[in-house]
Amino acid sequence: MKIPENLHYTAEHLWIRQQDDGSWLAGITDYAQDLLGDIVYVEAPVAGTSIIAGTPCGLVESVKTGSDLHAPANGTVVAINEVLQSTPEDINEKPYDAWIFSFTANDTPSNLLNAEQYRALLG
Repeated sequence: MKIPENLHYTAEHLWIRQQDDGSWLAGITDYAQDLLGDIVYVEAPVAGTSIIAGTPCGLVESVKTGSDLHAPANGTVVAINEVLQSTPEDINEKPYDAWIFSFTANDTPSNLLNAEQYRALLG
């Protein structure tokens, strides 16, 4: 299981990475995609909507089950990864390249884990 050092993580198994323009990309971790199995559908939050840290803002469905996406911070959704609408399996193949949505944060996201802390969370 891959846990890149250059990302931030949430306890709900999202990774986030800050972009040069100050926005953030968000996706699900390798651990999460492995638990879900073959991903068949992604419901990303709508661009322009507000998100509230810790609350559901989207959904990832697999052949096994569905799982809510919990917002990693308070902010506004800037864009979604349109490619995942037709090829959601990209998340299984490259979870850290297949971002689901980007957002701007109202303030610096808190309660994020570094790679070492995320590994400890997983046990």
